[in-house]
Amino acid sequence: MGFLSAIPILGKVVEGGLDIVDDMVEDKDQANKLKAEIKKQIEAQAHKERNALIQEQGKIVTAEVQGESWLQRNWRPLLMLIVIVIIANNYVLVPYLGAFFPENIHILELPKGLWAMLNIGVGGYVGGRSAEKIFSLNKENKR
Repeated sequence: MGFLSAIPILGKVVEGGLDIVDDMVEDKDQANKLKAEIKKQIEAQAHKERNALIQEQGKIVTAEVQGESWLQRNWRPLLMLIVIVIIANNYVLVPYLGAFFPENIHILELPKGLWAMLNIGVGGYVGGRSAEKIFSLNKENKR
């Protein structure tokens, strides 16, 4: 079922609703065609809404990339560098130095949402850099 199977609760609600079609339409072939069309329309609408969300998020990143403030343009890369330092400390530096100086080990506590933040940040950073390159290409082509 594609999108609907990716969200189990929504998929169950839609499947429950589609059971009504079986009750209302006596011809099984006609009922299956109607259910397939309903699923197709629901997935098309969900896809349309997802694309609109992605476009709005892209506009936010684009606004950040084009911002006049240095901090506005660079907060994502700075945040990612901080996360990388924490990860490098905990998984590279501390284990290595712990072999030589076990009494002076300081592991930085990882925030709960660190990995999710890293995924979102890297995604936004990649999207922002892509937008920045596209805008610079557009400026060059307009000259």
